[in-house]
Amino acid sequence: MEAQPVSRSYLDFEGLGQLKGQARTDSKGALRQTAQQFEALFLQMTMKSMRESVVKSDLIESNTSDQFESMFDKEVSVQLSKRNSMGLADMLVKSLEARQASTPATADVLKARDAAAQSAPTGIALNPAQVGLSLQAAKKAMNDLPRPQGAMLLTVPKRSINGGTP
Repeated sequence: MEAQPVSRSYLDFEGLGQLKGQARTDSKGALRQTAQQFEALFLQMTMKSMRESVVKSDLIESNTSDQFESMFDKEVSVQLSKRNSMGLADMLVKSLEARQASTPATADVLKARDAAAQSAPTGIALNPAQVGLSLQAAKKAMNDLPRPQGAMLLTVPKRSINGGTP
């Protein structure tokens, strides 16, 4: 029995699920397939934009013909991406492989983080035992405040509206 391709179209949800599973075991093959799917989607959107730029006649155009043109464009875009006609998938694969090569694996990052956490000293407690002042300490702090020298005037003498004494 011959193995089927992972994903025939970017619209095939079952194929995309298989592609996700393949990414766990064969990341390079999955990367190539994903790049082809992206190229197909890009081509389909480009062809849709080109079709929208053409003035349509009411004599030969209908919703049904628009739907069939859309389906045709999707299939043509998938076939063009499989033939590698634009080279967009190749550029994506090259760029992403270079980025993956410079990025450490997740397992290595987790091991380094665990090693750093074990060797790091313990931190400062977030909730210290004594947060505020005790009543005795507050009373002592009030007694230690400087007292004003001399008498303080708390009342204002009454004056009349004319500025004289009442």
